[in-house]
Amino acid sequence: MADNGATLSRRALNRALLERQMLIKRTKIPALDVMEHLIGLQAQAPNPPYIGLWARVEDFRQDELSGLIESRQAVRIALMRSTIHLTSARDALSLRPVVQPALERGLKGNYGKHLAGIDEADLAAEARTLVEKRPMTFRELGGLLAEDERWRNREPDTLAAAVRTLLPLVQIPPRGLWGESGQSVHTTAEAWLGSPAIPAISPETMIERYLAAFGPASAKDMQTWSGLTRLGEVVKRIRPRLRIYYDEQGRELFDVLDAPLPDPDMPIPPRYMAEFDNALLSHADRSRIISEEDRKRVFTINGIIRPTFLIDGFVAGMWRIDRKRDAAILTIEPFRPLRPEDRAGLYEEGDNLLRFAAAECGSREIRIADESTSSDGLR
Repeated sequence: MADNGATLSRRALNRALLERQMLIKRTKIPALDVMEHLIGLQAQAPNPPYIGLWARVEDFRQDELSGLIESRQAVRIALMRSTIHLTSARDALSLRPVVQPALERGLKGNYGKHLAGIDEADLAAEARTLVEKRPMTFRELGGLLAEDERWRNREPDTLAAAVRTLLPLVQIPPRGLWGESGQSVHTTAEAWLGSPAIPAISPETMIERYLAAFGPASAKDMQTWSGLTRLGEVVKRIRPRLRIYYDEQGRELFDVLDAPLPDPDMPIPPRYMAEFDNALLSHADRSRIISEEDRKRVFTINGIIRPTFLIDGFVAGMWRIDRKRDAAILTIEPFRPLRPEDRAGLYEEGDNLLRFAAAECGSREIRIADESTSSDGLR
């Protein structure tokens, strides 16, 4: 444990993040507990949360997460940064009220002039009646609302976007199940989860949970992760029970007491990261895990965060799995030349990734850049 007030190097922050993200050594705790520690997994697409848990949980299997979704212990809902997260049911209900101001600010910024004059309470009430009677897509919901004389001159997409903010809507299965397809169909969290009496957590508790999973971090990092503003006021209230550090630029960093700070020089095995992994998204200064140059390659202009791999704890390239009939090919695109030992580690971990993500394929192969090598024993 570093002394209070110490300066933490980029590598020290990297090791702290990876330890708390369970990316140094896989954990044996259940997937639901991992999801709660991580405060959910970003989940614009159905499969990335499965890859994210596979990277963190020893012997993780897809049916564990699919079972949590089907049994309503885990749900897909708009939370931090107004993006879809896969969280425990408890977190969906307790976190949504805390981040609601950020969702409303985003709605006003994107649709404010198109919503002028609308009675939001009436719109939310009507939408709740519709989706609790029959879960539906946003297209269906917006179309039905636009047929009502109160909103007949409004765009259906605008109405649906407003409802997404005004109501805590969850996406129901088969959306989010491994190997299943289907549109995003929505109902309210209360209807889907049976309206359990779970109070909202305080902003202070949410920030302490963030630090336990992503810290040490600045107030600006907290705001980047949550989408909320004025978190400096929240930090000020809990400052007496936090540890204080500084980064190499002199910025103040906060941390919960007794959180791990591993040796900055400890070896880190190669790790494959899912699309949209929150470890890459949850700080204003992301240099603790990805350089600015590499960020521009990974973060696309249309909001896609490509799947990456880590070498020595930092993003060093991207990967993808292509399928053709009964074959799956893992293609690895390094950003820089790989050392022989890193290449070997990527092959070994790549075998495990293919066994997880493409178990049904009779032929599985790994390629690095323009080099092609078949995975041992997988043909």
